[in-house]
Amino acid sequence: MYRTHSNGELRLKHVGEEVTLAGWVQKTRDKGFMIWVDLRDRYGITQLIFDEERTPKEMVERAKTLGREFVIQIKGEVIERVSKNKNIPTGEVEILVKELTILNKSVIPPFTIEDETDGGDELRMKYRYLDIRRNPVKNNLIFRHKVAMETRKYLSDSGFIEVETPYLIKSTPEGARDFVVPSRMNEGQFYALPQSPQTFKQLLMVGGMDKYFQIVKCFRDEDLRADRQPEFTQIDCEMAFVEQEDILNTFEGLTRHLLKEINGVEVTKFPRMSYDEAIKKYGNDKPDIRFGMEFGELNEVAQHKDFGVFNNAELVVGIAVPGGNAYTRKEIDKLIEWVKRPQVGALGMVYARCNDDGTYKSSVDKFYTQDDLAKWAQVTGAKSGDLICVLSGNADKVRTQLSALRMELAERLGLRKSNEFAPLWVVDFPLLEWDEETERYHAMHHPFTSPKPEDMTLLDTDPGKVRANAYDLVLNGNEIGGGSIRIHDKATQALMLGHLGFTPEQAKEQFGFLMNAFEYGAPPHGGIAFGLDRLVAILGGQETIRDFIAFPKNNSGRDIMIDAPSKIDDQQLDELNLKLDLKKT
Repeated sequence: MYRTHSNGELRLKHVGEEVTLAGWVQKTRDKGFMIWVDLRDRYGITQLIFDEERTPKEMVERAKTLGREFVIQIKGEVIERVSKNKNIPTGEVEILVKELTILNKSVIPPFTIEDETDGGDELRMKYRYLDIRRNPVKNNLIFRHKVAMETRKYLSDSGFIEVETPYLIKSTPEGARDFVVPSRMNEGQFYALPQSPQTFKQLLMVGGMDKYFQIVKCFRDEDLRADRQPEFTQIDCEMAFVEQEDILNTFEGLTRHLLKEINGVEVTKFPRMSYDEAIKKYGNDKPDIRFGMEFGELNEVAQHKDFGVFNNAELVVGIAVPGGNAYTRKEIDKLIEWVKRPQVGALGMVYARCNDDGTYKSSVDKFYTQDDLAKWAQVTGAKSGDLICVLSGNADKVRTQLSALRMELAERLGLRKSNEFAPLWVVDFPLLEWDEETERYHAMHHPFTSPKPEDMTLLDTDPGKVRANAYDLVLNGNEIGGGSIRIHDKATQALMLGHLGFTPEQAKEQFGFLMNAFEYGAPPHGGIAFGLDRLVAILGGQETIRDFIAFPKNNSGRDIMIDAPSKIDDQQLDELNLKLDLKKT
């Protein structure tokens, strides 16, 4: 065998034993008459010692040739270290080496394989197999494994059955562009990679599986951010004979289980908030409720003065920044510049200081009295020592801008603590949203989401006011899961598709298989999908998903390690009956 123990296993109780270890050379220290080598594997580091008095000279000379990342095997005796290292679990022992075998040599790595490395993101992604040897990435992947295993355990214990669904499917309009795959055997026709297994899990409910789950790859050809990848993983779930309350209770249970088993945190409260309330109080539909700074709408107390900027605005809205009165004028000016960045897009910011003596000092003092500013403080909940930040303009835009400012200020103030967890259900989403470009309604979630039964009559008269039987689970300001009660009868599904602009012929072509299935006794059903990548990152105290994925793509959707996507040769194109006609830019 290559090893009797791992490199994180040996302790004082093993002193005197003969062991065999294998792994990578982390580093060497040559004192001339004595050489120490740190040997690393997934489990830890063990120190090896080559001593001229106790080790054959030829072996000492070979040890001097060892470089970083050489793969070696050693045999030797566990001895107690004279100078102990309390920073590692194996730090009280070392191995007096008696046999050394070099299993593989290594060229000098392009960056140091250390927790704090000198490699930049692009370099580490190019050599991702080396990056995985580093503790931060290795531990993230192990952490992801634990989350996935606990998820499977909870769902399996709750009666869910894991079922695999196809990757080569039919293209369906679900919001983002599909990745398409040409079919060699079906000339001129294409598969699509699934954006989600949505229709298949509904068919599994028609098939009587009752409770389904799958930890599954999904694919969307969309612009990327730090928290997006073209291929991502969902915890996909569906249940039959359920209402919304059944699903919320079940997946509160999953979230509690993961927080307890993975993070050791007991969470009892899962508050619920309507979509409209979330937008009004926080400016977005995934609010971080670990801290305050709720929006205060100031139209009634800030308009109808002589300040035209506010008078001409659809919405004047502000937040109270705790302790913000301590900011210098220079710091406030930097905040104003921050909101004026193109990424935020505000034209400016008005502020008011809440002084300790109960007075106020504002950037628009000549337009507003102390009584006026006291009303600002009352609406925003500002106290002495706080700073009121106010934005104005188009209601939708200004809420988005103030939401971005709120999150930035919370980050600066240390209010977004990674070891605190605050889940929230956001419910009662709009069923449809209007798209100015196409001049028609689109499904806010997907075309299979059921309207609230009490809003069905509005579908023909005022479709924008119809609420969806949908829900999102938010954790620390991130949407980690979303789902809905589904439409389960053909007539309602046809009606919904009609409102989304599908002709009966288009509906039959795209979704005829699902609508036909509904004619064979489809049960009421609903479900949810968690974004595993994002969930793992948040449970791991981060929000960027890349380091929790073994082989991620960069922001251009490229795998720079294997150089993908790449061109295919002419023979493959011929087999697929394809010809490239690339437009020059």
